[in-house]
Amino acid sequence: MTVLVLYATIEGHSRKIAEYAAAHLEKLGQGVVIGDVREPGFAIPGRFDGVLLCAPVHMGRYPASVAQFIIDWKAALAEVPTALVSVSLAIHSGNAEDRAEAEGYPAKLEKKTGFHIPKVHHAAGALKYLEYDFFKRMLMRQISSKEGGPVDTSKDHELTDWAALDGFLREFADDLAVAA
Repeated sequence: MTVLVLYATIEGHSRKIAEYAAAHLEKLGQGVVIGDVREPGFAIPGRFDGVLLCAPVHMGRYPASVAQFIIDWKAALAEVPTALVSVSLAIHSGNAEDRAEAEGYPAKLEKKTGFHIPKVHHAAGALKYLEYDFFKRMLMRQISSKEGGPVDTSKDHELTDWAALDGFLREFADDLAVAA
């Protein structure tokens, strides 16, 4: 079986998660094709046994390319196991309301695209302090401090729970086996 793993990324962490997911799915015996959803001509979803999307949330939205991909390919996506790794710092928040809001982003995507993604994993992203300009670094430090997160701006901080992602990927691989 072959899985199409697609990602959209803004700061690079969703791509890292997609690459990790692709490698993990390969260890679980799946063939994998990985690509950036924004690149034209990468692959046709109808030729795969499953599709995994990895997409970041910024300012309460997924990149437009993710929504457009789902709209364009929803018929093909409906034919195979499809899953989403939703990447957001808010899922790591100590505030229950912020986490609940982050958990609601896939429903907003569903409403926008008319397609229900049956399996969703919420992954915390990364604070890329070393890549931010001064003002963004200070803003993100302030937000992270308020949330009880890391405030050391001398290094980047990955907040992704890789073990939880492994479990999600095992479940997705099981779904692929059942659908075969």
